[in-house]
Amino acid sequence: MWNAADQFRANSGLTAAQYSAPVLGLIFLLFAETRFAQRRAQLLPSPTGGGAGGGGASRRTSRADEPAAYHAESVIFLPENARFAHLLNLPEGANVGQAINDAMAEIEKHNPQLAGVLPRTFQIFTSTLLKELLKKVSEIPVSLDYDAFGRIYEYFLGQFARTEGQKGGEFYTPSSIVRLLVEVIEPFHGRILDPACGSGGMFVQSARFVSEHQKNAADELFIHGVEKTDDTGRLARMNLAIHGLEGDIRHGGHINSYYDDPHEAVGKFDFVLANPPFNVNAVDKDRLASDVGTGRRFPFGVPRTDNANMLWIQLFYSSLNAQGRAGFVMANSASDARSSEQEIRKQLIEARAVDVMVAVGPNMFYTVTVACTLWFLDKGKQASDRAGTILFIDARHIYRQVDRAHRDWTEAQIGFIANIVRLYRGEAPDYTLGGDDATAKLIEIFGAKPSYADIPGLCKAATVKEIETQLWSVNPGLYVGVAPGEEVSDADFKEKLGALKEELEVLNAQARELEATIGANVMEILEA
Repeated sequence: MWNAADQFRANSGLTAAQYSAPVLGLIFLLFAETRFAQRRAQLLPSPTGGGAGGGGASRRTSRADEPAAYHAESVIFLPENARFAHLLNLPEGANVGQAINDAMAEIEKHNPQLAGVLPRTFQIFTSTLLKELLKKVSEIPVSLDYDAFGRIYEYFLGQFARTEGQKGGEFYTPSSIVRLLVEVIEPFHGRILDPACGSGGMFVQSARFVSEHQKNAADELFIHGVEKTDDTGRLARMNLAIHGLEGDIRHGGHINSYYDDPHEAVGKFDFVLANPPFNVNAVDKDRLASDVGTGRRFPFGVPRTDNANMLWIQLFYSSLNAQGRAGFVMANSASDARSSEQEIRKQLIEARAVDVMVAVGPNMFYTVTVACTLWFLDKGKQASDRAGTILFIDARHIYRQVDRAHRDWTEAQIGFIANIVRLYRGEAPDYTLGGDDATAKLIEIFGAKPSYADIPGLCKAATVKEIETQLWSVNPGLYVGVAPGEEVSDADFKEKLGALKEELEVLNAQARELEATIGANVMEILEA
């Protein structure tokens, strides 16, 4: 199917950004129709006069054409001219693009949660190309279950991210990264926030986690997101709808999580998940002044450097309630940055909020090769016996090679890493993800009755005092060390050299800022 979509792109001469929304829109429509047809069959009277609701239903007015009857089961209502079969069988010579645009408008009209979400750009394609694409999409077996359709949708998001290059990372975080974040914070029930939500993958994986633990995600999770880019925000709302989820996603209109707080988030959320843009500069810090201080969005202050990493981290921290957990992706430089960023990191550690740090190797993302770090905050740890420690995990040597340029984690690898955290927390292992393979690996490393222990080269529970001696760095490599007999490879050396280069660039930027400040002060003195 992806080859067909790629051929569609080649024939149309369009970029991934231009053709991704229409392709995803048609996949969305096929999925919506499959669930719609199942619900409609329940609502229509049976030939024997039974039907939904028991005997005598055939003598009552059927609810099969009432949108509310579908919405009650988190199903999208489709009017007749918006159904996939109708579009697939349009007569020769019909304006297919206009017909699909009209179908999308009708769907939004009958399903208010999708207002302004669905693509309306089908007329830029020829009817011949659209007919071909409709046919290819229709070949996806309708017997696939709901979760399988969601996986297809996520697969296409990932493929578009790969072809889109750097910009693709704005709307898609690889699912194995997201899945580990979710496994560690365990969002069984509550309010969940992603203030840089992209296409909503964090919410979808959270819902999958809930479903795998035998609960209904639509009943358990209350979803809130913010997305600066309007098109990407619409993707997020489509992604939620295709999984039978609803949420409050604020997007477009120049909304920006630094300056705007549409969900009035401080202290409200049980969970925060995010993959924010790294090393953003040119933030107008003057606009943040009213949000700085205890009990506000930036409780530990604003960094002097022109880098937003510590602003993001504080936004995640301040959004959590007293028992809240956060998991997010962050640039490696945030773990070691000095000066004012170091002071903010120190306060965060002393607040006993940083719970787990996981080092991730390169090539895990579709759009960049750089390594990164996963941060996990837990405000509830303050009352636990791990309040004075942080767990460091070096997962750089744990991966599956997908192709020459890309890596990911298998379910067993994700389950293994997440269970290291559970052992550290004193929780029982959860083998829902990874099954026998994750079980075997945990027993191999931690014994027949697994209990947490520091393992050189893999994990270390370091005390706050140890972290202070390392100048408040939370770089896992400083604490975990190297396994006995293990040698540093050329790849490791290159990675460490890259990290040092990144830190040098940050220090140079800080030096230039300090030089400018000193120069301005000297001029002020001379002119006095």
